[in-house]
Amino acid sequence: MHIDWAALGQVFGVSLVMTVGLVGAFTLGIVGTSPSRDGGSASAGARVGAYAAFALCAAAVGYGIYLIVA
Repeated sequence: MHIDWAALGQVFGVSLVMTVGLVGAFTLGIVGTSPSRDGGSASAGARVGAYAAFALCAAAVGYGIYLIVA
């Protein structure tokens, strides 16, 4: 049995980067939709950015499902 360590390391590296990026984008989405510290609602720019971050997360999950199914 031969293990291609370089390919295994590459898969690990890409998985780590994508996981951290996806969690970071989702966190930005949550922070963008949360109310401000003074009790007011989030600004329109923050809300648009948050929805863009959530869309990025949905696209990444959809692409992952596409890769698994195809």
